[in-house]
Amino acid sequence: MLKLGKLEVFAVVAEEGSFSAAAERLHLSQPAVSRHIQELESALGIRLFKRQRRGVTLTPGGDLLREYTERILWLVREAEGALTDVRQLVVGQVRLGATPGVSVYLMPGWTRSFTSAYPNLTLGVRTSTTSGVIDDLKTGRADLGIVEGELEELAAEDIESIMLQDIDLLLLVGKDHAWWGEPELTSQALHEQPFVTRQQGSRTRVWIDGMLEERGVEPRYVAEFDNPEAIKEAVMDGLGVTILPTYAIARERAAGLLWSIPVADMPLQRQLKLIWYTGRPFSPVTRAFLAHLSNQYNAIQPIVPPIAEGVFSEG
Repeated sequence: MLKLGKLEVFAVVAEEGSFSAAAERLHLSQPAVSRHIQELESALGIRLFKRQRRGVTLTPGGDLLREYTERILWLVREAEGALTDVRQLVVGQVRLGATPGVSVYLMPGWTRSFTSAYPNLTLGVRTSTTSGVIDDLKTGRADLGIVEGELEELAAEDIESIMLQDIDLLLLVGKDHAWWGEPELTSQALHEQPFVTRQQGSRTRVWIDGMLEERGVEPRYVAEFDNPEAIKEAVMDGLGVTILPTYAIARERAAGLLWSIPVADMPLQRQLKLIWYTGRPFSPVTRAFLAHLSNQYNAIQPIVPPIAEGVFSEG
């Protein structure tokens, strides 16, 4: 008889294409993962994987088992979601993938309110670029993703998204900059201006580059950072100017450490988006988080599945 635990190990190896990567994700030793697969192959009398120098690939039999396994695990997760009373769980976690600004400035508040409503549940946050968040969703490292920006070039049939809210951005300078106190500028003022920005490959950098290129503006990039806190510090130290979302600069603006300037001919607005992988149903804890977040963002409500909380009682 096929055992569910071994099928779960098989599914992760199939997704990762590597015993070692699967072992790391499952928090098992590589020999333990190999043993599970060997026992599964012995029980079925077929080989499931072709061992190669770099990883493994599915055999025809393995590919057929993968199809059945996906259906089996989907039903198991659906049953968990329909029957689990999250308020009675001793422990549980929803794993979120987030871009840096979301992770640093929005996640702490969401974590505080969620854990206040569900004291036994936690949020685990993995910070990455938008493409990294999508990869984490597909491989099961994240249950949900919350990103700021565009998905068009990264769109995939198995990734769904909804817009949560518009995010305004502003041009920023430090105290010693010549633009301190300026009420408004045009994009042409940024031509050859020392500019501090996100690293190449991030959607924020792609978006900024595109906005400036459309207007024939060529800034002089003097520093690239992978997080907004480092960018702010560099601008406050006089290294250059930058563009950041309003939620990331509230304290510095209030303290008089950064001056924000609207750019008259360049609409600086992006969208905060919730994204998820359609290849697996939401876990009970993920459902609880979605329901909680829907109190702040009405757009989530249509996708929130019912939550079992004391629905089934004895007697």
